[in-house]
Amino acid sequence: MTTVDSDPRHPRYPGYPGYPGYVDASEYRTLMGGFPTGVVVVTTTGDDGTPYGLTCSSLSSVTVRPPTLQVSLMSTSKVLAAILGNQRFAVNLLHARAREAASVFASPVDRFARVPWRPTPRLGLPWLHRDAFAVAECRLARTLEIGDHTMLFGEVTAVDHADDVPLLYGRRQYSVWPGD
Repeated sequence: MTTVDSDPRHPRYPGYPGYPGYVDASEYRTLMGGFPTGVVVVTTTGDDGTPYGLTCSSLSSVTVRPPTLQVSLMSTSKVLAAILGNQRFAVNLLHARAREAASVFASPVDRFARVPWRPTPRLGLPWLHRDAFAVAECRLARTLEIGDHTMLFGEVTAVDHADDVPLLYGRRQYSVWPGD
């Protein structure tokens, strides 16, 4: 089988003239945009108690012992700066009826004025209680900078959840499980 790595005639072979070392950003976005995922809003508070949050699709489970999850945020994000300051964050998993909340937290508006929220029971982090079927409260365990993003590893200290249908995102549109 011939692969990009083994065929010097392929335009993306590392030795091929003009090979930039990686695919261009639009090609990569198209690749990743085709991968369906759940929709979450990552939230935290600033030193003065100001709530911060943004829509994120890069949530993954890392390990069960200790329970740890990972999200990736733009390194220039105000939400990231606040998380680095207080060392904690919440991950709100949105239900299928929360498309508006997902869109609000993906836009540059006064997000918390438009979406109802209240503090989580334990750490007092912003919880989108009407739009999230689950929320995980996390203590920042580690960070890793890669390119223009910072990966945040959060040890989950508390979880609140209800049985509901998750909101999905892929191919640049929101969706739900078939049949739901």
